[in-house]
Amino acid sequence: MDLLRSHLHKVRIPEPGSRIHKDECCVSFDTPRSEGGLYVDMSSFLGFGREHVEWNFEKTGNPVYLHIVQRRKPEPDEADRPLKKPTLLAIGVEGGFGDQEPEYDDTFEIVILPDFISLPFPSVDLPEKVRLAVDKVILAESADRKQQLAAWVADKKKISAYAMDLQQLENGVIVPPTGWKCSKCDKTENLWLNLTDGMILCGRKLWDGSGGNNHAIEHYEQTKYPLAVKLGTITADLEAAEDDSVEDPLLARHLSHFGIDFSSLQKTEMTTAERELDANTNYDWNRIQESGKDAELLFGPGYTGLANLGNSCYMASIMQVMFSTHPFISRYFEKQSLKAAFATAPADPTMDLNMQMTKLGHGLLFGKYSASNEGQEGIRPRMFKSVIAANHSEFSSMRQQDALDFFLHLIDRVEQANPGNHELNPCSGFKFIIEERVQCPSGKVSYNKRSDNMLSLSIPLHAATNKEQLEAFSEKKAAMDLDGKEVSNEEIVRPRVPLEACLASFSGPEEIPDFYSTALNSKTTATKTAGFSTFPDYLVLHMRKFVMEAGWVPKKLDVYIDVPDTIDISHMRSKGMQPGEELLPERASGDNKAEPAAPVASEDIVSQLASMGFNYLHCQKAAINTSNTGVEEAMNWLLSHMDDSDINDPLNDSRASEQSVDEASVQTLISFGFPEDVAIKALKASGGNIEQATDWIFSHPEASSSAPADFSTSNVNADDTHVPDGSGRYKLMAFVSHMGTSTHCGHYVAHVLKDGRWAIFNDSKVAASVDLPKDMGYLYFFQRISG
Repeated sequence: MDLLRSHLHKVRIPEPGSRIHKDECCVSFDTPRSEGGLYVDMSSFLGFGREHVEWNFEKTGNPVYLHIVQRRKPEPDEADRPLKKPTLLAIGVEGGFGDQEPEYDDTFEIVILPDFISLPFPSVDLPEKVRLAVDKVILAESADRKQQLAAWVADKKKISAYAMDLQQLENGVIVPPTGWKCSKCDKTENLWLNLTDGMILCGRKLWDGSGGNNHAIEHYEQTKYPLAVKLGTITADLEAAEDDSVEDPLLARHLSHFGIDFSSLQKTEMTTAERELDANTNYDWNRIQESGKDAELLFGPGYTGLANLGNSCYMASIMQVMFSTHPFISRYFEKQSLKAAFATAPADPTMDLNMQMTKLGHGLLFGKYSASNEGQEGIRPRMFKSVIAANHSEFSSMRQQDALDFFLHLIDRVEQANPGNHELNPCSGFKFIIEERVQCPSGKVSYNKRSDNMLSLSIPLHAATNKEQLEAFSEKKAAMDLDGKEVSNEEIVRPRVPLEACLASFSGPEEIPDFYSTALNSKTTATKTAGFSTFPDYLVLHMRKFVMEAGWVPKKLDVYIDVPDTIDISHMRSKGMQPGEELLPERASGDNKAEPAAPVASEDIVSQLASMGFNYLHCQKAAINTSNTGVEEAMNWLLSHMDDSDINDPLNDSRASEQSVDEASVQTLISFGFPEDVAIKALKASGGNIEQATDWIFSHPEASSSAPADFSTSNVNADDTHVPDGSGRYKLMAFVSHMGTSTHCGHYVAHVLKDGRWAIFNDSKVAASVDLPKDMGYLYFFQRISG
């Protein structure tokens, strides 16, 4: 006790904002339930497993720890445990799937290092400061739990600011209980009742394909009547919407104004979340998940599962693949020990990307956390998710995300953490350079190079190899539709498209309409081809399964991709400028104001993308980077590059730097208090639109007269001189599959080739693959064949 009193100056009493890590070790996946329990530093409030707490003492000198040990209580019979229906589209969190957590008994003691002297807790003999500090640690919400709750609460509805004083017109409108239809079109679904005037109108055109014709939104823009409730979903939950989803505590009164007794209404439509929940529960995902197969469960090094944190399967599938590649294994496991990562980490290692990547690598590859007689629970990568998603509005939420978006975001974050150090950057092996060649009718050419980390491929359905079967199925389905019968899933015939056809669609010639030729001094139709200047160590192929149909309705292609075990893309290497070729001139002869050879953004493509809610500048870049080939191509590029570090940089090509901006618009922005040079730069980056220019300025606080205005059609920079190159022969080493109607809902699963056989990584479940669904991948990962 005297020793403890001598260290009281090292004991801190937690404050309301203190981050207390009492659920998990900050350098490993040890928890209070692990053998040896968890030691919480009573100065920094960081948690450490028994094997790692001495590292912290050596680094900080902090000697006083709260030792927490949890032991599982005997479980009651399953029949005595009430099963709860899921209320959240999530796994492993309260209200979600599989949240029947076992209960544990907690024991505590005070431990003094370095000799691990223990003192019982609670005890009246302990100094008051220690008792108070420990009580606060025990009662406090842990940092991990706070973040998890905050992510969910961020998605919860708030009470509308308009609800309490809502104006309702005395116009005699009475809404019938059934038979609703939009007042401005024939839509009978996704209808919204405006709570001010009783108008029934269809909802917005949504990105996920559902929705109406925007009439409810247009009505609000015309009238500014702010609250509407979706008909068909009215229940005692009393929810309303004002563009964003909110709560109306007076909804019953507001509905009665139009003769509606909400308690008598039956719920005739699902909310969007319920549709996704229903899809997650009932969708036939058996093949991709290999459900119903008598699969051998796998354990040991490299076969550790990742527990779902609540819609985190997109992250789990990508990280299982990444830590199956040599660069990530070498960087964060073989050449980086946990102790070395901790020694070089800042004061709070829970917020250090290098530390948490190393922790995750060791957790997945060492095998300590996969050994189990009852099937592994998987490690919970909470700290990793917190670091990798920091300051990212989507990845920090509990919503499902696109695995491709996360892969690209991961690449960016890891590269930012290793600036200029290519030996320490495991992502270098994924980078490659594409060379695009444009030829106009004059015969002259231009070349452009850009770097990327994945190749996005369209799926040419016309190249399907089973056209006869498809035609027969189409006739059969049409006949069954006439008879009112439905085709079973077993009878469905899906197109089979060879991967070679998808690769050919990338390297084949494309027409570029409205291309300004400096050789002809006019706009014309040019031809573009593309090829690899370098071949990466790891080639990632993204299959564009989400396409736009007529009416800008997105659709997921129900298609199989026939992917061979090995591919050879050597023929796709670009040849560079050839003898006898003549480059397009930078300026047309005698015309100092000629347009550049590189294409400018098609206003038609930009306006259509912008109407879907995308940033105007981003739309311009998407159109330019896809050579104005179409809305679908531009959207695919945009969705794949949303997290690019330069996505918000101004579009200052040679034309933009010369183009004149409307002087009145400049003066308008100056009157708002913006400097003239910033106003001009913003207008050029926003196509002269004042509103877009204002948004650009606010999103670019660093903009100043000294900011560089250079722009190159080549995205290749100095770092790209270290891009690897080699053979164009590859073997398939992993793929990530997606199940569901949208990349932002559904489920992701990874299959990885390890130790000569395929394994499925389905969150915490790791098993030998029995029926490999290789033709259903969304992302394919190929490794270069050496030699």
